[in-house]
Amino acid sequence: MDPRLQRRVQRYGWDKASSYYELFWQNQLKPAQDLLIEMADIQPEDVILDIACGTGLVSFQILEKPDFHGRLMGTDISDKMVELASSGVNLKFGGRAQFHQMDAEELNLENNSFDLAVCALGLMYMPDPGKALEEMRRVLKPHGRAVAAVWGRRDHCGWADIFEIVDQHVASEVCPMFFNLGNPDILKLNFTLAGFEEIIVQRIDTILSYRDSNEALGAAFAGGPVALAYHKFSEEIKKEVHKAYLDSIAPFKKGNGYEVPGEFVVAKGFVN
Repeated sequence: MDPRLQRRVQRYGWDKASSYYELFWQNQLKPAQDLLIEMADIQPEDVILDIACGTGLVSFQILEKPDFHGRLMGTDISDKMVELASSGVNLKFGGRAQFHQMDAEELNLENNSFDLAVCALGLMYMPDPGKALEEMRRVLKPHGRAVAAVWGRRDHCGWADIFEIVDQHVASEVCPMFFNLGNPDILKLNFTLAGFEEIIVQRIDTILSYRDSNEALGAAFAGGPVALAYHKFSEEIKKEVHKAYLDSIAPFKKGNGYEVPGEFVVAKGFVN
């Protein structure tokens, strides 16, 4: 796939998803975000970069830590995500945080500028996640560290058929290698190739809980990575993909809702 096309799909797809993202994903992603923050070992005066920050879910958890007095910059490829994250941030955090639209593979930032770089569930969407990790390492100070979370193995994520279902109707060009980083040792390998050392990896299971089919469909289509393709569908095709997706997660139906399994992988590496 042309990397420029993939970046364009990501940028405008997440623009479409931005207003639904927290509604459908804030609770679902919290286990990965909490583990990422725990592994980051945040120090009171750290200068932190949050890559693929979205609406700021991780950024704000960090900024609200009572013992954190440092500064944070969030970047995201989506203008709308950055706009939402920036809303009122200076009033709440006194200028300690700022958010900018930026490509993770070409950070417009100086070398050796940050103590910590985090990326929560963003690497899977990038054309070259290795390049993004190299950029994270470049902007880190000596003895800095990076922490990244990705989705796990495809067969451990019960919602994984969403990409194939959408691609039957339109080439979504979303993330052809989405689950690759979740395979054993692949995230660690990418950290190693980017120049990080002392790499630690943790893998956790999770459950995506949906109260009903409308909530499951909203997370999968309106608030997720296929939002750009989905918004182009006719009402007839939307009904088709809704049925196909609900059929794919039917084994996880519990009463009126769903308990869909998932897996996260979180890695941490140091700059020595």
